[in-house]
Amino acid sequence: MQRRQVIKGLGLGAVAAVAGACAKEDKTAAKAENKQTFEWRMATTWPPNFPGLGTGASELASMIEGCSGGRLKIKVYGANELVPAFEVFDAVSSGTVEMGHGAAYYWKGKIPCASFFAAVPFGLTAMEMNGWFYYGGGLDLWKEAYAPFGVIPMPGGNSGTQMGGWFRKEINSLDDLKGLKMRIPGIGGEVLQRAGGTPVTLPGGEIFTALETGAIDATEWLGPYNDMAFGLYKAAKYYYYPGWHEPGTVLEAMINQKAFDALPADLQQIVLTCCHSINEQMYAEFMARNNEALQTLVNEHGVILKQFPDAVLKKLRDLSAEVIADGVAKDPLYARVYESYSAFQKRSAAYLKVSEFSYLQARDL
Repeated sequence: MQRRQVIKGLGLGAVAAVAGACAKEDKTAAKAENKQTFEWRMATTWPPNFPGLGTGASELASMIEGCSGGRLKIKVYGANELVPAFEVFDAVSSGTVEMGHGAAYYWKGKIPCASFFAAVPFGLTAMEMNGWFYYGGGLDLWKEAYAPFGVIPMPGGNSGTQMGGWFRKEINSLDDLKGLKMRIPGIGGEVLQRAGGTPVTLPGGEIFTALETGAIDATEWLGPYNDMAFGLYKAAKYYYYPGWHEPGTVLEAMINQKAFDALPADLQQIVLTCCHSINEQMYAEFMARNNEALQTLVNEHGVILKQFPDAVLKKLRDLSAEVIADGVAKDPLYARVYESYSAFQKRSAAYLKVSEFSYLQARDL
């Protein structure tokens, strides 16, 4: 019997007594709830304890456990320790694991607009992505896209602007991309295909062997910090920039909706707040580590650093627009996400020209 049914018809004294008993019951229930503990599992798309990515996911788990006073413990599994790298989304959706850590463009086969929540060629930088997510409606659209799968997405890190990739030969014109087999995910892979290349999707742990043996001719991964950890400089000597395909790649923390709903309100808030925190922390680490690693690659390992020719970048930008236009025409949600994303980019670009961009130009004088 519900409380309002019990209270109905009672005198004021009886009502006060029942109200007091209910308040005491609420406090007792809250106290018991606060003692309840949970054990979750997190599967990632990254190699176990891989610098920056894998360690960032582990740090997120440790952060949640610490902030919850040990009430929510999360065991982290790297790629293939529990499920294969590209099955993490399905594992979270099915409830096989309660959390996952990866990048949204890996799921574009299931969710056509997913790449917008990771990286879009010539799109938003890390700083702009955060602005779009938290204050431009991007996170709401991301949640809407994942809702049918019972998954809650949250920004869970950012690599910043990535490098253009490792190549076994120089890229002097668009012709050099024709027939090129390159490990490159997301919309960037579709653009390469239109340029005459062959995009290959590989999890991180398989990249070095594929490049070393010639199974692929080129690869992108992240940036100097992570690329050096994989030893990619041993398999290809040309390191190109800029990372036109991934200007500010968002790493995602995925949460199973039912598991999240089963948590008390304070633990739910802790999970969300820690995701927000690791999003900032991982971006800061990449910023610090990448500049150090780039100097090591060039000065100690003899890596040849090269910029993509302007004509190549212009053509890739044109092809990117074509790929996105096709996506807009095929899928209504894709179109809505693009509309929000592109509108934010236009507003942001106008401000960046008179703020960040002009400042960096002035600083180099």
